[in-house]
Amino acid sequence: MMVVSIAEFTEELINVDEESSGNYITLIETVRSIDKDNVTRSSRALPSDNPCVLGSAMSVAELKERHIAATETVNVLRERLKQKRLLLLDTNVSGYAKSQGRSAVSFGPTDLVCCRTLQGHTGKVLAKNGFVEDVLGVPKGLQLPFVYSLDWTPEKNRIVSASQDGRLIVWNALTSQKTHATKLPCAWVMTCAFSPSGQSVACGGLDSVCSIFNLNSSVDKDGNLPIARMLSGHKGYVSSCQYVPDEDTRLITSSGDQTCVLWDVTTGMRVSVFGGEFPSGHTADVLSVSINGSNSRMFVSGSCDSTARLWDTRIASRAVRTFYGHEGDVNAVKFFPDGQRFGTGSDDGTCRLFDMRTGHQLQVYRQQHDGGDVSMVTSITFSISGRLLFVGYSNGDCYVWDTLVAEVVLNLGSLQNSHEGRITCLGLSADGSALCTGSWDTNLKIWAFGGHRRVI
Repeated sequence: MMVVSIAEFTEELINVDEESSGNYITLIETVRSIDKDNVTRSSRALPSDNPCVLGSAMSVAELKERHIAATETVNVLRERLKQKRLLLLDTNVSGYAKSQGRSAVSFGPTDLVCCRTLQGHTGKVLAKNGFVEDVLGVPKGLQLPFVYSLDWTPEKNRIVSASQDGRLIVWNALTSQKTHATKLPCAWVMTCAFSPSGQSVACGGLDSVCSIFNLNSSVDKDGNLPIARMLSGHKGYVSSCQYVPDEDTRLITSSGDQTCVLWDVTTGMRVSVFGGEFPSGHTADVLSVSINGSNSRMFVSGSCDSTARLWDTRIASRAVRTFYGHEGDVNAVKFFPDGQRFGTGSDDGTCRLFDMRTGHQLQVYRQQHDGGDVSMVTSITFSISGRLLFVGYSNGDCYVWDTLVAEVVLNLGSLQNSHEGRITCLGLSADGSALCTGSWDTNLKIWAFGGHRRVI
């Protein structure tokens, strides 16, 4: 079942955007040209051997005034555009759904049960410096054997997990057995992903490299797989990676260097770089990426600049659209099953649903709390229909949200056999029949729909 659309005013919003953003873009270009002209003229007027030229100084002062005035005009137009959007957004998904008599999915503690616990990640790696604390969000002195990332294969029966114990493990989800356990060249791993064929896995972390392992390769005497390819080029840690659907040779990574990169895995070369020197890119570390399953040319990224940005792999020079609303780092992004919307999760404790075409926020999924600290969202994923949103939090909760009415229908953190620490990652099997969660308690847990409940 699809999330209800707000199509009644979508076309009008698009028209407003086109009308207002024309002037807005023109002014931005004016500001940039003034900046460029400012640098050029002042450098000509004030050579290194003549630092004091009064006439040129007056010219620079005038240019600065023009720059300030143009910037103020841009801000006014931005606010006007925001207000016009707010006037048209007279409802949200849950408001409209409830007005139509819709109610939350009936969901009980026996409808989603923990059927397996995958144990095997171990280690006593300690965080002793502020850099690790800042980047990974880990308090100094904490032991770090926790699972940081996981991914399912398309055929649903295998899971790959990466942990701060420095090991990459491939599991048989049906038997709980390990099929591969490889020691990584860098223990500070932050992400891992299966290739579409399930024959390779990728991982990356604080070494700023994305390493590719071929699962069909022969292991060495210690049982470790050799590295098949190293994708080098990022100038910051690799925070997330995902293979392009149906292509074992293409992979997208995000990084602390404020960029995303599309790679050719066969050659190890960068195909396109998104952001960086381009003005429409992120202005802080990029933490997550999600590729559109319906249109693999489109992907979305989340960043420490509190925004999500939509990209087209054919146009690397600029983001297609920027999505605002969060008040903290955007730790997780995930496309909605229909490919027209996507969800985000943030340090501000909220998840949000955005429309890819209009750029509008359709819904906010906000925890209820009694004035205490807000738990950060660490990871998100949708059910196969999109009716449910699974969200992992820093306090160990894992909420199951009804996306239609924005209500929590189950908290996996309150059930028996739940995790004993922060939820760091989660993912849904390809057929939607099972959810896997990873935690600071070093374990992975597989949750399956039970009783009379069918896959939603």
